[in-house]
Amino acid sequence: MALTAGIVGLPNVGKSTLFNAITQAGAEAANYPFATIDPNVGIVEVPDDRLNKLTEVVNPKKTVPTTFEFTDIAGIVKGASKGEGLGNQFLSHIRQVDAICQVVRCFEDENITHVSGKVDPIDDIETINLELILADMETVAKRHQRVEKLARQKDKDAAAEYNVLQKLKEGLESELPARALEFSDEEYVIVRGLHLLTSKPMLYVANVSEEEVSEPEANAFVQAVKAHAEKEGSEVITISAKVEEEIAELDAEEKAMFLEELGIAESGLDKLIKASYHLLDLGTFFTAGEQEVRAWTFRIGMKAPQAAGIIHTDFERGFIRAETVSYDDLIEAGSMGVAREKGRVRLEGKAYVVRDGDVIHFRFNV
Repeated sequence: MALTAGIVGLPNVGKSTLFNAITQAGAEAANYPFATIDPNVGIVEVPDDRLNKLTEVVNPKKTVPTTFEFTDIAGIVKGASKGEGLGNQFLSHIRQVDAICQVVRCFEDENITHVSGKVDPIDDIETINLELILADMETVAKRHQRVEKLARQKDKDAAAEYNVLQKLKEGLESELPARALEFSDEEYVIVRGLHLLTSKPMLYVANVSEEEVSEPEANAFVQAVKAHAEKEGSEVITISAKVEEEIAELDAEEKAMFLEELGIAESGLDKLIKASYHLLDLGTFFTAGEQEVRAWTFRIGMKAPQAAGIIHTDFERGFIRAETVSYDDLIEAGSMGVAREKGRVRLEGKAYVVRDGDVIHFRFNV
């Protein structure tokens, strides 16, 4: 599944440092191999301890992790919605991503000039969010004009869309992103069809100094960002882009020691990947055999044939059944053979909803 999160931010907030750390993680000695599709897209492995344990149980010839994409999006300035700076490029790139990771400066450093002259993360957030809102207001206004006439003519579908557009218009004019508004399932189908920038899920990435990375709760800027995010139902993670830059240069053993010295359990990049996964409601299922143990990304709620299609379209087209065992049951059994003997391996049909951690062998015929 080619899903991607766009990394955005004002100048000098640490956006480029973070993305460069992601790209540097591609060095052979690093823990997350990286590939470049084009100059501003990076692919990183999704960290998952379950994959290592499955490898120990199955002992395959190779192990293949699942991956996630990050896109480095052009910087933004006030007026981007009207084409200021690289505004048009900024907005067009955001339209192509599935989620937005907004890097927010939460550190003081007199050697790094802030674009507005002072460190104010809420002002930074509002600058970017307002530009996205203004762009969406234009989209909604254009659609509103087309639909209003049909709605007056008692067109049922047009009337339903008109009501949604009215709700969006009022929310955006109150500077609320579309994702912060409540819609019924039927209304959400209409909203999704509008491809609004502010309907994309948002993750705020609070960038703190190296000294504060182990105790982010003590940072007043971080607390302000969390309070803001809570109002719109968004998540916040705390990282130090400077630390990530240093970690990217280390091998696995050195990385573990460095993190321990800093007093943090995992790297910011790992936190960023996991949070982006959660943001997009993604899960991981596994295939496990003598040739390879492999992790696959799927959307939570996906049924077995669609999950099979992630591996190959023929798997979905000729789907017969899915031989499924949960990760926990397989690890407890110690082998697939024992799991079968204990009745832990299930035969699931087309209606089965795949769960995170399922280990699946798909049967198909084309």
